[in-house]
Amino acid sequence: MQAEEVVFRGQRLGKGELGWIATNIRRRPQWTREEIARAVCRHFEWKQGNGQLAVRACKNLLERLERAGRWQLPVRRRVGNFRKKSEPAGRCDAPPERRPITERCGTLALRLIESEERARWQEQLAAFHYLGQAAVVGETLWYVASLDAEPVAVLVWGAGALRNAPRDHYLGWDAATRLARLPEVVNNSRFLMLPWVRVPNLASEILARNLRRISADWEQVYGHRVRLAETFVDAHRFRGTCYRAANWRELGETGGYSRSGAGYALNGQPKRVFVYELDRHARGELSRPCEPKPARAKNKTVLNLELLPIVGASGLFERLGEVIDPRKHRGVRHPMRCVLAIAACAVVCGARSFAEIAQWAAELCGEQLRRFGSRRQSAPSEPTFRRVLGAVDAHAFDRVLGQWAEQSCESVGRALAIDGKTLRGSADADGKPLHLFAALLHAEAVVAAQMAVPDKTNEIPCVKPLLDPLDLHQTVVTADALHTQKETARYLVEDKGADYLLTLKENQPTLYTDLARLPARDFSPGTGGHR
Repeated sequence: MQAEEVVFRGQRLGKGELGWIATNIRRRPQWTREEIARAVCRHFEWKQGNGQLAVRACKNLLERLERAGRWQLPVRRRVGNFRKKSEPAGRCDAPPERRPITERCGTLALRLIESEERARWQEQLAAFHYLGQAAVVGETLWYVASLDAEPVAVLVWGAGALRNAPRDHYLGWDAATRLARLPEVVNNSRFLMLPWVRVPNLASEILARNLRRISADWEQVYGHRVRLAETFVDAHRFRGTCYRAANWRELGETGGYSRSGAGYALNGQPKRVFVYELDRHARGELSRPCEPKPARAKNKTVLNLELLPIVGASGLFERLGEVIDPRKHRGVRHPMRCVLAIAACAVVCGARSFAEIAQWAAELCGEQLRRFGSRRQSAPSEPTFRRVLGAVDAHAFDRVLGQWAEQSCESVGRALAIDGKTLRGSADADGKPLHLFAALLHAEAVVAAQMAVPDKTNEIPCVKPLLDPLDLHQTVVTADALHTQKETARYLVEDKGADYLLTLKENQPTLYTDLARLPARDFSPGTGGHR
């Protein structure tokens, strides 16, 4: 007898949802299995942490329910993967031209690897790591450690293993809790110390430094934090010394199985399982069961393009024309303004990655694409968004969007806040995080302007360049105590025609005492003077 309800990716699929899937499979016999899985993912909004559709997991679900007699999928057009897999290279010695590094010299730095660097590091893994190259599937982060700018190690992190009995027993997971909490687990699939690097204790120091920042980096890239790190150590080759020295906990051994297609096969090589809790509440939070959510419980933000001021003299297109197109004219399929306008609207609707922006754009109809200035019936692809947004002048794009949003809001009697925030997880190789100074409209919660604060100064001298492009007539500007400065007050009143409301603290004792002695009537809003 068929089950009336299925739980998948934390959602309950009842009779109605499963019936919808079966109906679409019958109505579209010409579709491939992947096309069906992609349509189902769009309907139920099943996505990976990086914003891409969970097509592979959905296809496995459809095939599992097919074997249970729920429906009949189209015949496979290709069985198996006929690409020749490269054999993993064994660990080899250092090249003869490389001088061994045996002493700690210089500063140790750890940074994320750029996408264009991965090919070179895949070659290093193929040459010196016993498992060979690392598979780049789903959520993954790559790090390189350097001593005085000379690379000494590479670390690859990916999604947690679906099957890990020692870990599941340690966390008290059942099948439903594992599926719900698995995105909060990260797996160290590769850790390579280059063979000519022989510095004592360096591996454990690199690993410890990586653990301190990986959760923040994961949130910045994929929009969610991770709470537990795991890894597998081949006991026949290694003892896991660097993991033990970095305070990882050994949980036991695996059963010696490896993934084989949709199932698992016995390989006879059990591995030791090590885990590390990335915060002190990790085990308790991960052990807490999750109630499956009803299908399509997430509300999607809908943008009315008819009401949005896109075209016209003060529209978004007119503003985006000020941004210089860095691409060569030959071969350009989508205008610069079209790509930037679609990306901006997709972010307003909740897109947080290039993949999510591309998926939002793919759902636009032909008429909507023409409204965005597209000359084609198909929307720009994910690589197009990635290339254009990566090459565009970010400061110019941000300035145009801020001015457009600010002019689209009510300009009389409004309030504007200026404040700065340090971006979490934005530290570069020198360990200096990015500090942004922004002007935010109170009522609309719209960022009208923002700028990066230079390293050798603070927010105070940045007030004028931040607010110069904005029309602040009949606007009340609010700020914290840092900006309670005579020059700031003079600039707002005399140069910009604005009022201000500044916070005063006891760190300015003379001014604080003078104001404390003033009678209450001097603070009446009916005095008509600037405050």
